[in-house]
Amino acid sequence: MSRFPQRPFRFGIQADNAPSRSAWVDLARRCEGGGYSTLTMPDHFGDQLAPIPALQAAADATSTLRVGALVFDNDYKHPVVLAKELATIDLLSDGRLELGIGAGWMVSDYEQAGMPYDRAGVRVDRFVEGLEVIKGCFADGPFDFAGTHYTITGYNGLPKPVQKPGPPILIGGGGKRVLGIAAREADIIGINGTMESGVIDPAVLRTMTAASVEEKAEIVLAAAGARIAEIEMNVRAFMVKVTDDRNTAMDRIAQAVGFSTDEIAESPFALIGSPDQIAENLLERRERWGFSYVIVGAADVEAFAPVVSRLHGH
Repeated sequence: MSRFPQRPFRFGIQADNAPSRSAWVDLARRCEGGGYSTLTMPDHFGDQLAPIPALQAAADATSTLRVGALVFDNDYKHPVVLAKELATIDLLSDGRLELGIGAGWMVSDYEQAGMPYDRAGVRVDRFVEGLEVIKGCFADGPFDFAGTHYTITGYNGLPKPVQKPGPPILIGGGGKRVLGIAAREADIIGINGTMESGVIDPAVLRTMTAASVEEKAEIVLAAAGARIAEIEMNVRAFMVKVTDDRNTAMDRIAQAVGFSTDEIAESPFALIGSPDQIAENLLERRERWGFSYVIVGAADVEAFAPVVSRLHGH
């Protein structure tokens, strides 16, 4: 028997850009029409749409599609400001927001914006306080908070979100401390690579093997205890190829990222093969690691839809 909850599958699309409103709206509607649960966005300063207005536009263009960031960087906005914006999206979407939030990792964002890139421990401390402030904003009535990084006095966050006690919280992590925080605080835990260097480099890729994920899963289980039954496990698959020629595709991807073909075949960050083969892999990974919420890229909307139709809700 699996040590993780075996929740029904749901799927999301991670997108960052579109050349026009019509293209962005079309993408959101294709996600919804393809059976995807959620449209998520990164939160960076490069060539991407700003997530707050873009997520609202996607919600406005659809009726069931959930929206959220994967993930908001706590350092980029004061948590009171972010909480107000998120509660507004939840209200205007009739309760379709997911709150993905993290401590921030991409060093180029900080450098280009002239923001201090504090050591990881400080960024994580600030993120923990920021999350508590956001929860306070969502709760009924005014609240006070006195921390090292934020001080809130008699503030009543309005509007309140439709979802109670607030939108589901997604925290993704690759290191022990953040995974422990996620196990205690999040409704959804995303297992990530370990972003210690602040860039995507070969060292990060080496933390995306099955063996590394197994270590991260053990951290979550130990920190969550009985609470694991309430948690939804998430993975964002970066290496996706729906094809009948699985071996050739795996060889090419393995060469590109410096993995062996066996490592690619076993990594939960890779989904390669026919719809039936991928569905079989996902069933195995749900049993092993609990991954029932799977996110793929915007380029995969149509190609991956047959997998969604096989597994969504099962």
